[in-house]
Amino acid sequence: MTGSGEKLMAEARELLPDAVTLRRKIHSNPELGLDLPETAATVLDSLQGIDLEIARSEKSSGFLATLRGARPGPSILLRADMDALPMPEDTDLDFKSRNEGRMHACGHDAHTAMLSLAARLLDRHRDELAGDVVLMFQPGEEGYFGAKVMIDEGLLDRAPDLGAAFAIHIVPQLPPGVVASRPGPIMAAADIFQVKLQGKGGHASMPHQSIDPIPVACEIVQALQTLVTRRIDVFDPVVLTVSQIEAGTTTNVIPESAKLVGTLRSTSQQSRERAQEGIRRVAEQIAAAHEVEADVVIVNGYPVTVNDAQFSEFARTVAMDLLGEDAYLEMPSPVMSAEDFSCVLQKLPGAIVLLGVRPAGEEAPAPVHSNRMSLNEEGMQAGIALHAAIALRYLK
Repeated sequence: MTGSGEKLMAEARELLPDAVTLRRKIHSNPELGLDLPETAATVLDSLQGIDLEIARSEKSSGFLATLRGARPGPSILLRADMDALPMPEDTDLDFKSRNEGRMHACGHDAHTAMLSLAARLLDRHRDELAGDVVLMFQPGEEGYFGAKVMIDEGLLDRAPDLGAAFAIHIVPQLPPGVVASRPGPIMAAADIFQVKLQGKGGHASMPHQSIDPIPVACEIVQALQTLVTRRIDVFDPVVLTVSQIEAGTTTNVIPESAKLVGTLRSTSQQSRERAQEGIRRVAEQIAAAHEVEADVVIVNGYPVTVNDAQFSEFARTVAMDLLGEDAYLEMPSPVMSAEDFSCVLQKLPGAIVLLGVRPAGEEAPAPVHSNRMSLNEEGMQAGIALHAAIALRYLK
């Protein structure tokens, strides 16, 4: 760790109690989707006393907070997401969710707290900045395209000379203070598909007088798995999961229809398109072979999250200088979860990194999106410092 890195880490340690307080306040009052009025108000209140220019989204609770540097120069965007998940929380935390059926199970409470306190840290070093730091607090990351909403509104276009973007996502499986990332694809595209099968209902004792959609549905599920293994390049992989089947009402009735729903994850546009075309072909032609009508709908979700190679190397260097050479792990492959920071990275070069927050004493901690997910708040010190270090180095 360099001398400047030690100083930033020490300052981040001073700010950590405030980050913990903010994170717990947000955690106990989770909000969903694009409308997060209380969360946004809490974050804005935490930024009081810092000279920032606020630009609010008109279509969501998101906002940009711009910290002007001491001298002119390019701008860098630092992003945090603020929304929670529609799921129960089954932890024993004193500050667990007060809103039934809602939980900050993906760490967005920590992301927001780290960036809020990084703003305070950067304010202390404003005279070192040759350019501006644009703090993006966005809602709706969990499936609502919150980043895209803000981009489509033109909010990022208002920031002068934006040159790069950076984000942090916590990971309970890594030790506190350890950072993992990679150049190129780091997270997958995530699409949803639905197959509606229309057959002909009848009595279960006389299947020949009906057109049973259930065995057709089963055949399609098996064929889709074969599609992945035989038609998709193993070095450009996809994950295709049929996660829901709906059909039938009772034991002695052949239903008229059946429905399959699932998700497709891919790490390149080529494999994404090939798999989508394969889903349509397999479902429609298997159905046709059994005289069943198939209606296939594919809804594109978030695109592949692609880290810019040059900025990834920059982030790796900064992280190692700040946290130590052993604190950075090069990921051998992408993870198949998806991120709407991908929309930001389609507009700007940049990178997202994963930050370890493994709870003390847990060898197999609950992952993100678990109803029992928890994190080691000590790990937020590194996140606060890393946000600041990235901006300071970029705008040196």
